Amino acid sequence: MPTAKKRPRAYDHLRTRTAVLAQFAHVRDAVAVLTPGQLARPTRLGDWTVRELAAHVAMVLSSVSRSLSLPEPSGPKPEVALLEWPSATAGHAARIAEDVVELAAGHFDLDALFAAAEAGFTEAVPASGTGERLLPTRVGSMRLADFLVTRTVELIVHTDDLNEALGSEIPYDRQALAACTRLLADALADRAPGGSVEVRVPPFAVVQCIGGPKHTRGTPPNVVETGPLTWIRLATGRTEWARALEDAEVSAGGERADLAELLPLMG
Repeated sequence: MPTAKKRPRAYDHLRTRTAVLAQFAHVRDAVAVLTPGQLARPTRLGDWTVRELAAHVAMVLSSVSRSLSLPEPSGPKPEVALLEWPSATAGHAARIAEDVVELAAGHFDLDALFAAAEAGFTEAVPASGTGERLLPTRVGSMRLADFLVTRTVELIVHTDDLNEALGSEIPYDRQALAACTRLLADALADRAPGGSVEVRVPPFAVVQCIGGPKHTRGTPPNVVETGPLTWIRLATGRTEWARALEDAEVSAGGERADLAELLPLMG
């Protein structure tokens, strides 16, 4: 009998809105003081420089206001559920890269680009109301509340990319980091439903996944545990499972506690 999937986690879209703005502000403030030399540095994202990565962060936020400015999609249900989003992004990576290069080339003043993105977002997403409105996105129509959660993933992941490229310590908003961690953990459980392995990412997430014998009490026989940033890097392909094990950034106990074939969750 197939393993039943659990009901998706609920997110308060107003709290998510606050988290998105907080993380965006951390990046905005850091980018504002970068030198031309720092902006020209390479990143771990292919040919992107820090300037292009920063432009992408602005695009992450402006994508919300841009989508909300378009007619609401028809139909009572979204085309893409929140847990489907991580898998749906890979097919759009090439077009996103093209748009980012064009955006960075056309906006030398990153301060102005970030200010416009923030102003558009705060106007389009008021600090009241519900998150039920459907909006068109690159991957298909989504609920506003769900799309905002995906913005925490983009912002946290690219903050980490900037920190790696610059050797800096741009802060991570706790609520944004929590939402990002939870979505990626839940996406793993959705991709490989079951209860034979428990994945722990303290202090934000604990999920069970992979079919097989399920424990009912006490310590489960198969446990994976790691920190939020390591989990996010694993889930997005920034680091490999074997390397994380070798560097003792993740612990895995039990014969089924091997996530290598399930990662990354995002391309």
